[in-house]
Amino acid sequence: MKNIQEAIKELLSSAINQLYQLDWNPTQIVIESTSNDFEGDYTYVVFPLLKISKKGPEQTANEIADFLRKDTSVIASIQVVKGFINLTVQSAYWTNFTSLHAQNLHFGFANHNSKENVLVEYSSPNTNKPLHLGHIRNNLLGYSVIQILKANGYQVKSCNLINDRGIHICKSMYAWLQQGNGETPASANLKGDHLVGKYYVAFEKQHRLEKEALIQSGIDEETAAKQTKSMLEAQELLRKWEAGDEDTLAVWKKMNAWVYEGFNATYNQLGVTFDQYYYESETYLLGKELVEEGVQNGVFFQKENGSVWVDLTADGLDQKLLLRADGTSVYITQDMGTAALKYNDFKYDKSIYVVGNEQDYHFKVLQLILSKMNKPYANGIYHLSYGMVELPEGKMKSREGTVVDADDLMQDMFDNAKQITTDLGKTAGLGIDEQNTLFQTIGLGALKYYLLKVDPKKKMMFNPKESIDFQGNTGPFIQYTHARIKSVLRNAKDSAFSFDSSKVELSLFEKNMVKGLHLFPSILDEAARDLSPGVICNYCYDLAKLFNQLYHEHSILKEVNDEQRKFRLELCVFTAQVLQRAGALLGIQMPERM
Repeated sequence: MKNIQEAIKELLSSAINQLYQLDWNPTQIVIESTSNDFEGDYTYVVFPLLKISKKGPEQTANEIADFLRKDTSVIASIQVVKGFINLTVQSAYWTNFTSLHAQNLHFGFANHNSKENVLVEYSSPNTNKPLHLGHIRNNLLGYSVIQILKANGYQVKSCNLINDRGIHICKSMYAWLQQGNGETPASANLKGDHLVGKYYVAFEKQHRLEKEALIQSGIDEETAAKQTKSMLEAQELLRKWEAGDEDTLAVWKKMNAWVYEGFNATYNQLGVTFDQYYYESETYLLGKELVEEGVQNGVFFQKENGSVWVDLTADGLDQKLLLRADGTSVYITQDMGTAALKYNDFKYDKSIYVVGNEQDYHFKVLQLILSKMNKPYANGIYHLSYGMVELPEGKMKSREGTVVDADDLMQDMFDNAKQITTDLGKTAGLGIDEQNTLFQTIGLGALKYYLLKVDPKKKMMFNPKESIDFQGNTGPFIQYTHARIKSVLRNAKDSAFSFDSSKVELSLFEKNMVKGLHLFPSILDEAARDLSPGVICNYCYDLAKLFNQLYHEHSILKEVNDEQRKFRLELCVFTAQVLQRAGALLGIQMPERM
């Protein structure tokens, strides 16, 4: 069955070509949904045609409308309002569409692996602290983008680059060696990532006190920050690590193992997974080899102190450090190595990095460097830049211990969901295990929806209390709508809902419901094109609102007309299916009961 927009574009293309002797194909035609203030389903605006028609907008619109009225197979009626042609689709199209797709489990999804090969890197945490609210946005965004791309037919793999080396790791190591007294996650009764994060904060406190003492002695702040005992000792640990010192490596491996165990528990609760893990401790050496290659080829240059740089001033940027004078690498070094390794492993057409907008400059530099080195994967690099998550009290700071911990946040969401759901009486008839599953589903659904509904490019303010609300643009509202539909279907006496389309008369609310479902494929396409789960979120909200309008305006189970009742039940099946599949793209489960 041909998509109605495509059919209308073909009719318009034929009309325009014959009236004005043109050769326009349907892809050149743009139609929009008709405004609620006017009658019609779709609108075509004729103003771009006026130079060709050499007539006024209303006359041009009437000419095209008269031509279209010759074919009534698709269009039921046409209204011209100045330069706007408002087209009303035959009701039979909507009922036939429902009959054809209501039970189609693949509706809206493209053929599997029918498009290019895409690799998505997301999460990419440092092993000096637990995951926090900012990481949650990253993880949810990366996971959802992967599901959306897969739904659109792309061949997608995911990877996680663990930043497991560098000065930040050595800070936690130094503090643990100085203050830890052999403390372990078991002895402290803490998740491993929480324990290591505790020592990162401890380092920063010690460093700050030492810095203030140096400033008081007359040393300027910038120099003091580099000359504290704790900072010099941490840098020495980094030097020893890169030199392969066995004792340093043993501490590093032990503390990282604690962190990985903690990360995995958080990932499991969030519901995110990865096809491949990369580790900076392994990829930075490959990056250093690429730097040497660039020096030999004249792409990079070496200063007298031994440091290696790339000059990007001709490209509107600046000079970028690639290797320090002591031979230690920087972030860009390991990213060069990782990019090469990922391409060797996956031969991707496009490599998407889900990283905060604070790194916009970094990825411009990375792509430019690889282009100058004539690497075949340079043009495929794409930075999916997203805004930071802030709290009502301001920006989070890991080194000061003012972050919202991911594990604590998910527990808070569970507790809030439990309280609100219980207070609203939505747990009747459920056992304890079923209730806990429901609280988890609602709590995580609220969290994921709240973080994903905002355009990735925008920074956002997180307010947990607003996220769990059974009214408004929230995850729980959509989940409750799905559960309401499932309740209707459980109570239906009919075992099969097939209906006779010729005996169904569409009301405004039924038609709007079908039109909303009809949008799903184009919504999936838009979400993939923009790499924006927010497009899916807002669609789910609109669809849920349409169903609730239908539910309140029409009886479903008590409708006396058999065909009309079966049609509405089929709409229930269709809507629940689309909400469930759209929710899955966001990592959100839709409960059967609430």
